Amino acid sequence: MNRRLPPLLAVRAFEGFSRWGSVRQCAEELAVSHTVISRHIQNLESAVGTKLVRKSGRGLEMTREGQRYAAQLRRALDIIADASSDLRQGEDALHVCCMAGLASRRLLGRLGELEEALNGRELTLEPTSTRPDFNRNEADAEIVYLEELNLGDELCAELFARPLIRAVASPAFCNRYPEVLCAEDMLGLPLIHERNTQRWSQWLSIAGVTDLPRLRGPRLWHGHLTLEAACMGQGIALVSELLADEKIAAGELVEVLPMTIRLGGYYFIAPTRKWNDPAIVRLRNWLHSVFPGELEKGDKNAPVERSPGDMAPH
Repeated sequence: MNRRLPPLLAVRAFEGFSRWGSVRQCAEELAVSHTVISRHIQNLESAVGTKLVRKSGRGLEMTREGQRYAAQLRRALDIIADASSDLRQGEDALHVCCMAGLASRRLLGRLGELEEALNGRELTLEPTSTRPDFNRNEADAEIVYLEELNLGDELCAELFARPLIRAVASPAFCNRYPEVLCAEDMLGLPLIHERNTQRWSQWLSIAGVTDLPRLRGPRLWHGHLTLEAACMGQGIALVSELLADEKIAAGELVEVLPMTIRLGGYYFIAPTRKWNDPAIVRLRNWLHSVFPGELEKGDKNAPVERSPGDMAPH
């Protein structure tokens, strides 16, 4: 078959521009100058005989024809990326990114069960604090805790747990500060944060604190580190019950002020094109079996999941 293909470098440049909406950001992704991207787009327009972009202020925006063409190109490049991934990793490898705390405390002890559930499919489980870029084929799926679910059309998500967020500290710490009777009593105590103070601000507001001061305390970035700091008596941490309850049961941690507060949930996310892959389906089902009943505990404000049936055709 004699395929009449446009210049593939130009195709890649235009598809990158369609995702970023910026010539400069696309140039940074492809490690070339922005003038090279502009020239590639012009060459592609000449090759296909259609105007794909137009000027908008100081930048460019896609025409209607450009939007349709970009969507088709993205699907074609996804097929190439998947085929290349199979060659690099082997067709049995399933690469899943997961939050480090959940991976170490709830999944590592069940690796045998997980491998059995995958029916012989090899697994790469990558504990990480950063979100994978599925456009770069950095992972097949991810397991992540989110307070807000914002997905593009290329991704699907399924909520499998919406746990309570517990305020916990060591028994020794609680013995030093026995006067905590309400949420406002925590304001003068050492609070341990992740990346910022937002989670504590949300939790305290829901707990009834109406006049929040500026919150202070160490920022440790990772939930499993705040958990360990609390165990060491460094202060009070906000931790998912999925991570904290075993330590509470063992007496290593104490719930400082029992409250029924949820701020988000654990999601399984994968590209739409892979959502019905047998291994992806088995992994999703396994997660629901490991965390039975977690969604029944949720309230009416639980985030809505996105699945292929919710997506417009593309």
